[in-house]
Amino acid sequence: MKPTHAPVAAPRPSACPGLWRIVAAADGGICRVKLPGGQLSAEQAEAVAEAAERYGSGVIEATNRANLQIRGIGAQHAALIDHLLGAGLGPREAAGDDVRNLMLSPLAGVDPASVVDVRPLAGQILHLLETTPALHALSAKFALQLDGGEDLAMLAHPHDLWLSALTLEQRPWLAFGLAGCPGHDAPLGAVPLAQGLALVHAVLERFLALASPEQSRMRQLLQDCSTQVFIDGLGLTLRRDAAVCGWRRAPATSAWLGLLAQRDGMALGVAPPLGRLTPAMLRGAAQQARLAGDGSLRLTPWQSLVLPNLDPQRRVPVQAALAHLGLIDQVQHPLARVAACTGANGCARGLADTKRDARVVAALLHRGAPASVHLTGCPRSCALAHVAPATLLARAPGRYDLYLRDARLPGFGSLRACDLTPEEAGAMLDLPTEHLDD
Repeated sequence: MKPTHAPVAAPRPSACPGLWRIVAAADGGICRVKLPGGQLSAEQAEAVAEAAERYGSGVIEATNRANLQIRGIGAQHAALIDHLLGAGLGPREAAGDDVRNLMLSPLAGVDPASVVDVRPLAGQILHLLETTPALHALSAKFALQLDGGEDLAMLAHPHDLWLSALTLEQRPWLAFGLAGCPGHDAPLGAVPLAQGLALVHAVLERFLALASPEQSRMRQLLQDCSTQVFIDGLGLTLRRDAAVCGWRRAPATSAWLGLLAQRDGMALGVAPPLGRLTPAMLRGAAQQARLAGDGSLRLTPWQSLVLPNLDPQRRVPVQAALAHLGLIDQVQHPLARVAACTGANGCARGLADTKRDARVVAALLHRGAPASVHLTGCPRSCALAHVAPATLLARAPGRYDLYLRDARLPGFGSLRACDLTPEEAGAMLDLPTEHLDD
C-alpha cells in the first residue's frame, strides 16, 4: 500500500533535521534519516540513493551518529517523506522520529570481543522511544549509547545516557553513566541485563520530571541536580559496589576501515571521502552487500560504512569494486586522517569551504592517526561529537586557527597558531606534536 503523508502530529520546532522535518540550509533542505542502531538494508540504501537523486542534489552524508542525511532538497517534501517511509526508514508518526537517537557498535552482535549481543535490547529501547508519547518531549539531540563490549566501538562521543555491558559473577550486567561516555567515565551503578529496558525508561522519565524547559540535555540538568539525587529517585535497585564503580571500559582498539574481525565470516569497513556519499557509492555498496554478504550495511560514527557477514572468498573483488567507486578502506589514506563539516558551500554559519580545504590539508599529511585533524567552519563542531587531536577552526575563507586537544582546557584545547592557510596548516600538522611550538 502506498504510504500517505498524513502525520499524526507535526514535529515540534527544532534546528535538527529529521525524516519529517526538512531543515533549510544554504544548499537546500536537509533530511536526516535516523537508522536503528546504524543498520540499513540494501533495499533501503537504494531507496536513499534514489531519493537523493529525485528530490535532492544527489549529496548524501554519513553522520557522526551513524545516520544518513540527504542534502539539497527542493520543494517536494511530502513526496520525499513518503518515499522514505515506504522503504521502512522511519516511524509513521512524526513525534516518534526525533527521539530515535541510540548508538550501537557497527559490529553489534558479531564482534568477537563483545560481552553480549545488545541488539534485542536495542530494539526494545527504540520501540519504547517511538511508541511512548511522554518520551516524545525529549530533545531531538538527547542521545543514548548501548555498548556491548565490542572492540569496534566509538567510546569518546558524549551521550545523555550510556550503558556498557560487563560480566559480574559470570552474568551479564549493564553499567551506566549520565552526560558522558564509557570511554572516559566511571559508572554510577549497574543493573542485570534483563533490567536494561526498565533502567532506560526510569532515567528518561526522571529526566523529564526534573528538567526545566531550558534544560534539554542531561548535562544541563546535572548542573542543578546532583547525580546522587538523580539516581536516588529512579526507583530501581542499583548495584554500586567496588566491582561496579571501580570497573572501567577497556579501550576499543579495532580500526573502522579495512578488514574487520567477526565471530563468523568477515566484515569490511569503507569510508566516503570526508563523509560524503554519492548515489552510485551507496548503490554499489548495497550491491556488494547482496553479492558477498547478507544484504545489509551498517553506518558508523566515523562517517563510514561496514559491510558485515561477508564471504571471505569474495574479499578481493568486493574491495576492488568499492575502491573503484571511490570508497576508502585504508587507514593510511590521507583523507582518512581528516574530518570536515559541510562548510560555507552548504551552511550559512560556515566561514570557509572546509571540504575543499580538508583535501589540501590531507594531501600534506604523511603521518598521524585516522581522523586526527578536524576542520570546522564554526565553533559548533558539527562534523565531530568529540574533540579531535587537532582542530582547525575557520576564521575567514581559507584561514584557520589551530587548536591541539588538551584535557585540562575546555573546547578544542590549546590555541597553537592563528590565521593559517590550509597549506600552512597541513605542513605544520605533519610535524610531530612536540615541534608545533617551534
